[in-house]
Amino acid sequence: MARPRVKIDPVELEKLYGLQCTDEEVAAFLGVSTRTLARRKQVKKYAEVMERAKAKGRVSVRRLLFRQATNGNIAAAIFLAKNVLGYKDVVSTEHSGPDGAPIQIANKPDLSQLTDEELQQLRAIAEKTLSARRN
Repeated sequence: MARPRVKIDPVELEKLYGLQCTDEEVAAFLGVSTRTLARRKQVKKYAEVMERAKAKGRVSVRRLLFRQATNGNIAAAIFLAKNVLGYKDVVSTEHSGPDGAPIQIANKPDLSQLTDEELQQLRAIAEKTLSARRN
C-alpha cells in the first residue's frame, strides 16, 4: 500500500522559492524529501509556481541591487558593472629595464677594459670558488 500523497501548499512553495531557497531548504521547511519536490517539479502546476517564484525573486534582488547602485553604493555599482556589463579588472604587470629598454637576461660582463692585474685577481677568485665547490 502506497503512502498518502503529501499536500504541498503552492502559496508556501512560491514564498520559499521567491526567497531563492534551495530545494533542500524548501524540503526541510515543508517536511518532505527532496525526491518529493523533484517529483512535484514534473507536475506542470508546481513547476510553473517554482519557476515563476524563482524569477520574481531574482528580479527583486536585481531591483534592490540596482537601487543601491543608483543611490551611490559604489560596491553595488562595481558589482553590476562587472556582472551585467561585462567589465573586469585588468592588471598589467610589465617589467622593463633602464629607460624602458628590455631587461637583459644573459648579459656577459665586458672584461676588455680590465688590466692584466685585475684579470689575474678574477682568475684567482674563480679558482678558489671552483676548488671550494669541489670539496
